[in-house]
Amino acid sequence: MFKIIFRPRLAYGPGLAVKVLCAGLFLACGCQTGPPLPPANLNEPGWIIRQGQAVWHTPKGQEIAGDVLVGTKGQERSVVQFTKTPFTLVMAQISDHHWQVEFPPQHRHYSGHGQGPTRVIWFYLPRALSNESLPGTFKWHQDKEGWRLENTTNGEFLEGYFIE
Repeated sequence: MFKIIFRPRLAYGPGLAVKVLCAGLFLACGCQTGPPLPPANLNEPGWIIRQGQAVWHTPKGQEIAGDVLVGTKGQERSVVQFTKTPFTLVMAQISDHHWQVEFPPQHRHYSGHGQGPTRVIWFYLPRALSNESLPGTFKWHQDKEGWRLENTTNGEFLEGYFIE
């Protein structure tokens, strides 16, 4: 006579514990962007402020004209604000290798570490104005008539002038 021995197997296999551990580590480490940058006080000493008019030609081909404000404090901090009165359309900041950008009309906010992603042209306007090097996908031109910053990858550009 044959004897059948029943050995229960783990219902989920031995890999379940590994998967749960990995998921827990992923959730615990995650993508940490840090706290939001504090608002810049442009009245503090050391800030260079430029104000003027600009046209933003978006990657989708839309053109938006508005007021632009660029504030720089050495190479450590910069702020760019683009408004179409009475609305702020873009607010971008870089400080100590942290960046954030807000698009208030869409309720969108992004932040991270480093110099900022190249798909956000607003981070590169202060760098261009300070004659810092730009990524290879950007073209910069400035003369007495105004300035133009273009991302050749997606066709997005900013052009304008500052009021002296």
